[in-house]
Amino acid sequence: MTTSATSQGHASTGTLVARTVPLDPDLAGSLVGLLPAESPVTWLRRDEGLVGWGVAAEIRTSGPTRFSDATKWWAETTARAVVRDEVQEPGSGLVSFGSFAFADEPGGSVLVVPEILVGRRGDRAWVTTVGRGAIATPSVGRADDPTPPGQVSFADGALDSERWMSVVADAVARINAGDLEKVVLARDLIATAAAPIDVRWPLRRLAETYPMCWTFHVDGLFGATPEMLVRRERGLVTSRVLAGTIRRTGDDDRDLALAATLARSSKDLEEHEYAVRSVADALEPHCSSMNVPEAPFVLHLPNVMHLATDVAGVVHDAATVSSLELAEALHPSAAVGGTPTAIATELIHEIEGMERGRYAGPVGWMDAAGDGEWGIALRSAEIRGATVRLFAGCGIVADSDPEAELAEAQAKFVPVRDALSE
Repeated sequence: MTTSATSQGHASTGTLVARTVPLDPDLAGSLVGLLPAESPVTWLRRDEGLVGWGVAAEIRTSGPTRFSDATKWWAETTARAVVRDEVQEPGSGLVSFGSFAFADEPGGSVLVVPEILVGRRGDRAWVTTVGRGAIATPSVGRADDPTPPGQVSFADGALDSERWMSVVADAVARINAGDLEKVVLARDLIATAAAPIDVRWPLRRLAETYPMCWTFHVDGLFGATPEMLVRRERGLVTSRVLAGTIRRTGDDDRDLALAATLARSSKDLEEHEYAVRSVADALEPHCSSMNVPEAPFVLHLPNVMHLATDVAGVVHDAATVSSLELAEALHPSAAVGGTPTAIATELIHEIEGMERGRYAGPVGWMDAAGDGEWGIALRSAEIRGATVRLFAGCGIVADSDPEAELAEAQAKFVPVRDALSE
């Protein structure tokens, strides 16, 4: 039962019936291991979160109204739905997964309700079934193993290394001329296999290798993002801001020294301050109180280290503003766009030389109460048959060095690139 709509018109799904029942956490096993090949969706961290499959309903939107169209459709869908929820946790009951385009230009954004969803949070697990009329609780067990991709070749995407570095140099010149303070520039890499790639293969690898990140998949876009754009849970809102990056060497002592260097780097601290300020300014109208730490901490990931700040607040209009609407208010933050936002996004469109699609856009889930988690689609790729398009971006400020930025982008390709290998 699949229904869809574009931003030009909304679909009527009829009445969805959802039932959530408790599940023995041991039966849930490895959540990513439960996924069949049919329309999988994923949101996992430390093997907690949500996985689902099948399509009970969906909306596809595009352009500047992509968020509002999806929000309206979800409000109408949940208002009509019949929900029996025996768990009452964020992520139980009727849940949608979404992935949204970075820019306002035409491009596919989607909000989808899976037919089967399995969730785990701490020592609680559950299974939700969505359909029409009477529904039976499905059996939950490990799915068949995905086939490895085999030999994968990689090639430059829209711009090769030299051309991309010249774009970075152009951006630095404009920043030093006073046109703007920061811009985030991305590049892509094309991976090609001999046969269609089963997305569950890289998902399993990413979930295992990057447990501190949020491993996601919605409609062909997958990755392991370290950045939480916004989480809304029972009136509390949090956002993890990352900006400022240094590559790890694999030597613990050397990496500790590099972490200290990152924490003192004026270039990276400046870039980070822009990102934190943009998030705090976007959340402030919706929050009755906020906590913005004065200094960032260093987040250690297997391949890189980031300057990170966790911004928190209490939402004063939680009854009317959903997690998706908060994500819309925050997007694009300075961490993926730049400062000032309008000038930076215009420059991206002018000089970046590629279509981002859903890269660096919000990706995550939302329940019927409006609670949910929306990350930024970073360390990500889009899979279409035997082709995978990988993305990486870097924050450019006044003293950015094009060669150093290229090295940072190469480091950010590593998670997905390694996940495609056997």
